[in-house]
Amino acid sequence: MIGITRAVLVAALLLGTAAQAAETVTVFGAASLKNALDDAGKAFTAQTGIAVKASYAASSALARQIEAGAPANLFASADLEWMDYLDKKTLIRAESRVNLLNNRLVVVAPKDAKESEVPFTVEGFAKALGADGRLATGEVSSVPVGKYAKGAFETLGLWATIQPRLAQADNVRAALALVSRGEAPLGVVYESDAKSDPGVKVVGVFPAGSHPPVVYPFAVTSEAKGDGAARFLDFLKSASARPFFEAQGFSVIPAGQGAEIPAEPGTK
Repeated sequence: MIGITRAVLVAALLLGTAAQAAETVTVFGAASLKNALDDAGKAFTAQTGIAVKASYAASSALARQIEAGAPANLFASADLEWMDYLDKKTLIRAESRVNLLNNRLVVVAPKDAKESEVPFTVEGFAKALGADGRLATGEVSSVPVGKYAKGAFETLGLWATIQPRLAQADNVRAALALVSRGEAPLGVVYESDAKSDPGVKVVGVFPAGSHPPVVYPFAVTSEAKGDGAARFLDFLKSASARPFFEAQGFSVIPAGQGAEIPAEPGTK
């Protein structure tokens, strides 16, 4: 009888392990999160045996895909608006929602550009862009980085100058690539994106208060099956995941605190 009981227990454990290994968490993440989430996903899989599959694009595109029925288990947005959009449609589990990360909005140029700093003035941008250069960023009506950029330029009184010179991309990594390849002399991206590409350098950091804080909310989707997505989100909120985000230039928002504007360099 004891032998049979042990055999049953071993079989149950093996079945549980196999089921866990077969589970896959599908993450729909803002394009700027790619490096950090890929690294965090590998660590989570090594620890739990649960696979993580990620799809990256603009938060706007991902939210609309989820609305259309795409099989996402976890959504990570680069702004609050698109998470609110899904929340209002009850497509996320509101109790799981957390503002996890901050980022900073920066101006980048190709690494071999003459400018080491671009002043936030009409003259400064006109000089850096040249006669026919474009400023790359996300699409300004829907892609979060583009919306942040538009708001910041409006606050700084530069929108009328910048608007005709824009090259609007589908997501922040596409805008980054335009600058990295030398196809655009300037771009507005997140600090984490600038850190990910050795082909660019930061030539300006937008002043605090020129745009709303860049906040990344995460939430489990309403259609998520199993507990893999919730477990991965718990891992992302833990101290174990913090180094993956900080290595890419994100600031982790302490638990219990709201959206904040990241500190200026050298103040932390």
